[in-house]
Amino acid sequence: MSESPDLEFEYADTDKWAAELSELYSYTEGPEFALNRKCFEEEFRAHVSDKKWTELDAAQHRAHAMRLLDGLEVIAREKRLKVARAILYMAQGTFAECSSEVEVQHWMRYNIFLLLDVGTFSALVELLNMEIDNSAACSSAVRKPAISLADSTDLRVLLNIMYLMVETIQQDDPADRPEWKIIRETFRAELGSPLFNNEPISVMLFGMVTKFCSGHAPHFPMKKVLLLLWKSILFTLGGFEQLQTIKVRKREELGLPPLPEDSIRVIRSMRAASPPASASDLIEQQQKRARREHKVALIKQDNLDAFNEKDPYKADDSREDEDDNDDNDNSIETETFPLERDEVMPPPIPHPPSERVSFPKGLPWAPKVREKDIENFLESSRSKFIGYTLGSDTDTVVGLPRPIHESIKTLKQHKYVSIAEIQIAKEEEFQKTPLSGGEEEVEMCATELLYQGILPSLPQYMIALLKILLAAAPTSKAKTDSINILADVLPEEMPTTVLQSMKLGVDVNRHKEIIVKAISAILLLLLKHFKLNHIYQFEYMAQHLVFANCIPLILKFFNQNIMSYIIAKNSISVLDFPYCVVHELPELTAESLVSMALNMDHFSPRCWWFLSQLPS
Repeated sequence: MSESPDLEFEYADTDKWAAELSELYSYTEGPEFALNRKCFEEEFRAHVSDKKWTELDAAQHRAHAMRLLDGLEVIAREKRLKVARAILYMAQGTFAECSSEVEVQHWMRYNIFLLLDVGTFSALVELLNMEIDNSAACSSAVRKPAISLADSTDLRVLLNIMYLMVETIQQDDPADRPEWKIIRETFRAELGSPLFNNEPISVMLFGMVTKFCSGHAPHFPMKKVLLLLWKSILFTLGGFEQLQTIKVRKREELGLPPLPEDSIRVIRSMRAASPPASASDLIEQQQKRARREHKVALIKQDNLDAFNEKDPYKADDSREDEDDNDDNDNSIETETFPLERDEVMPPPIPHPPSERVSFPKGLPWAPKVREKDIENFLESSRSKFIGYTLGSDTDTVVGLPRPIHESIKTLKQHKYVSIAEIQIAKEEEFQKTPLSGGEEEVEMCATELLYQGILPSLPQYMIALLKILLAAAPTSKAKTDSINILADVLPEEMPTTVLQSMKLGVDVNRHKEIIVKAISAILLLLLKHFKLNHIYQFEYMAQHLVFANCIPLILKFFNQNIMSYIIAKNSISVLDFPYCVVHELPELTAESLVSMALNMDHFSPRCWWFLSQLPS
């Protein structure tokens, strides 16, 4: 830990809004920004005067949004895709009329709330269901030897709009209008309710994941599906702050004492955990330590010899055993010979700061003790000192020594009753008296609705997520039976120049990082929310993750140089949205890409999620 620098990352639910927007698009999709603008302008000029979109009033904006919404219902596929691209350009902030990234984000927010208000999201869900059930596209993709970006055009446009809407609306801005706040809460409730094809939107997206992994729809743009799934779960269930609020409320309802601390704030203040050292690093550190200890021992011996020569009270026939050097050194330090000591003892050797390891004085969080721990401690103590036990009695301490009394007092001071223990006790009570116990009351919250929706196919969902995570692992080797997660990043024509190859290589690595980030966020959110909703829901999901070899897969990520993986910067900042649509792009060359890679930040912004879980 002393040799590894602290890593600067923010322990939060998501990255900054601009970063989350840019990660939706691969660099291969860059030319489509201009195509979206062209489709919008053709529709706009056909029905509106020569004014710009930003110059119209609210009534005109709403009229044109309704007109585009009607265009989504046409039968002709090409016409429908053109209208969808026009809507996507609106959701992207009509960037051609903006002069800065802040202005683009302002118009994105305005346009997206407008699109949601006129009912665009429901229409997009219906179109997405049509594309999922499009057997012709699926069979065509299965027969193709190589799938490219062009095979998922319709799906990508729809998913882009839906993701931009969910990601933008979930961002709570204090400057929002009152009606926007009402729209946000209504949308949150609808997104978590079984209103879309009698199931929450997250269940439909889980279905897309399993269909992709089964090989029946290899053209699905999986990165966009996973990002939309993640943000839908985050918006409907809530993030870390909402989890803490729900936990506090539930403890109050159950009559439990308040939490000793806010675990999220504690983790945010902790230092990032250093990665485990490799075997070669450990051997090198041991050799350095041995050389340093040998050097210090020689210095001590030299100082001792010099002191003995100067000591007038030292007897000539005194003999020192070599094994007692440390004792002699200590005895010398206890005596006072200021003149001689100043002359012969050199100043202490200053150690570099990197060699000093500062250990924390205690745990950063309050210790927690279960009732069962106190019972086990008392039972073992009674068996040892008295010879009998009293079962679950934790109050009687007669006959036990005084230190045992103090230990029990300390344990009881840190006693913690979790919500899970109460839930388990209630379940056991219902099993004992199924008839007289009455009907169990289940709060139909967003978490419960989602669990009921994914319960029938939960094992398949977990296996599918882990399959994609395995394919995106940096140490994974290409196999014939592995799934292709690069269908929505590979262009129709493979690169022919060094610059194109370098750009595609960065794009592929970036693509994998974003997929890892999305899947790890989905799994962590579901585990945390299910554990708080009911402990058995958490255990059922965790059980199937273990059955699907989740633990070896996680270890696979650590089977590499972790610092190199974290520090790697797989992005080209000038190509990120919305920078690329507002500023004039410089001419990219192979040399400029290399120089940009050297001047990047210390670690990849997409690693923030993976890093943030290391301390916990």
